[in-house]
Amino acid sequence: MSQSPGQLLLKAYYERLYERLEESRARLVARIDDLLRIEFEKQDFAGLDEEKRVAYRQACLAFVDERAEGYNPFGIQYTFDRVRSRHAAELEFQLNWYDSREEFELLVAMALALADHTVPDTDLPALADELIRRAGAFPDSSIIDAYLAEPNLQKLPDYIVALAIEDVVCRRGEMRGA
Repeated sequence: MSQSPGQLLLKAYYERLYERLEESRARLVARIDDLLRIEFEKQDFAGLDEEKRVAYRQACLAFVDERAEGYNPFGIQYTFDRVRSRHAAELEFQLNWYDSREEFELLVAMALALADHTVPDTDLPALADELIRRAGAFPDSSIIDAYLAEPNLQKLPDYIVALAIEDVVCRRGEMRGA
């Protein structure tokens, strides 16, 4: 079964995010350290000793690995058929503390608009970079908005990783909130 140009672009988008994340991992970790320090100072979370701060840093690094696996073109999500993949995505939407459905719909719409005709494979990397420039990394926007609406420690690792990915991986400069 052939895929539409929009579907191919979305796959290229995730693959390009994976490549960028892996290429910039050291800078990403350094940015996470900076953002954590800033957020700890800004929010003045009570009772955070050095051991707890280290634990939040470790959680952020684990979330980076999780995100890389989600973008990995050879990751587990590509081993399932489309029906199971849709079901898994729906379950993920229900389980997350943030609602990313609207952001995902916008991402798909942007991909369809960019790839509104037959796209040669050679054009996909450039179109994927353009999609990253316009949309950022899914689901960063949803995570950032939900945290800013109600900051708390449970959301902190996701938030910090989302900010760092937008800044370093997507090269979108300083994001809101930091």
